[in-house]
Amino acid sequence: MAESSFQATFNDVDQTVLDTLKPPSKLYWLVVVLLFLGVLTGAACWAYQIFVGIGAGGQNVPVAWGTYLINFVFWVGIAHSGTLISAILHLFRAGWRNPIARAAETMTVFAVCIAGLFPFIHLGRVWQVIYMLPYPNQRTLWPNFQSPLMFDVVAISTYLTVSSLFWYTGMLPDLATIRDRATGLRKRIFTVLSLGWTGSHEQWRHYSRGYLFFAALATPLVISVHSVVSWDFALGVVPGWHTTIFAPYFVAGAIHSGLAMVLTLMIPIRAIFRYQNYITINVLENVAKTIVFTGLIVGFAYATEFFIAWYSHNIVEMETFLWRAVGDYSLAFFIMVICNTIIPLLFIFKKIRTHLGWLFGISLIVNVGMWYERFVIIIGSVAHDFLPHAWGLYAPSLIEYGIMFGSFCLFFFLYLLFVKHLPSMSMTEIKETLVKEATDAP
Repeated sequence: MAESSFQATFNDVDQTVLDTLKPPSKLYWLVVVLLFLGVLTGAACWAYQIFVGIGAGGQNVPVAWGTYLINFVFWVGIAHSGTLISAILHLFRAGWRNPIARAAETMTVFAVCIAGLFPFIHLGRVWQVIYMLPYPNQRTLWPNFQSPLMFDVVAISTYLTVSSLFWYTGMLPDLATIRDRATGLRKRIFTVLSLGWTGSHEQWRHYSRGYLFFAALATPLVISVHSVVSWDFALGVVPGWHTTIFAPYFVAGAIHSGLAMVLTLMIPIRAIFRYQNYITINVLENVAKTIVFTGLIVGFAYATEFFIAWYSHNIVEMETFLWRAVGDYSLAFFIMVICNTIIPLLFIFKKIRTHLGWLFGISLIVNVGMWYERFVIIIGSVAHDFLPHAWGLYAPSLIEYGIMFGSFCLFFFLYLLFVKHLPSMSMTEIKETLVKEATDAP
């Protein structure tokens, strides 16, 4: 049936989502097992690094920040689109966000959890993590509350707390729906998870106000959390880092990569779970249009960095940005520019932004480009600092590649478990859309 001619009922919405929770196929468990083996590979590499020492990685002098910090910034960025889609667009009453809001919120929670692992991995002696925790103490040296690492602990923990509460609050009515149709152990589990939801008028009133409150609270977090991450760099007097554009630059880049990951996840889920009548081409097209907008902001930030370096006539800044473009890491630089700013402009053409193959392919390309952006920013500055005799190159070791591979496997592993055991699409918000369409109809 064509998407435009489909007229869903509340029962259709419930049944479509509940069908996704049926016992999975053998292929599903095969993929889950393979991803879990990937997680074990990453864990084994981390364990090896703990026993051998941080020297198992490719970090050196002067490049002490390697892929661990690159991946930290990358995963925090991936998490931002969930808040953008769920919170900001909810406040603006953008109805096209409703079918993909739950998936985006889930992506946020898992991505923040994975991002939080990398400061521990980067620490090397992970048992010393107690010195990174900002708790009241009598010591005057540690924790150093003026350190950007303390900013990260506060920002990530706050973001994880708010986004988890926002995610769980939005699921309450759907968990109650599953509870009412389940039997046996599953019914008992969802009875606990639904927190006594009955759907009374008073509960709906508190729910709508609470959800709106979390949306309003989470909105400034989109700006603040990744601004804090950018200050890890901007507070350092390092060529290419010490700039005031980093906060908006990082926020735009985070949303850019997160929206691309939304397409990467939602297009397969749309096909596997037969969500075509709800996650329509129009919904995916709106995500693509937003990617064009964020890509233009990121491109403007790239140009601004070079302009400021030239305009300042600071020889160190000029040399740093010139080296990024034509030096040893020039390939990474051009991957960053082409994948993040030029290729997303293809979404300007309607035939491309409405074609599932193009949508999926470009979303993968953007995420590759955003990973290389973090590589260029971090490695491109510390490897080419003020003193020429201290310059050096960096290449990740197999241990670093293994840990990075494990982080991606962990993300998709958690996501696969989620979509098969909890509602991957918000039944409540889809029903709100149906009510609005019925009200707006002539």
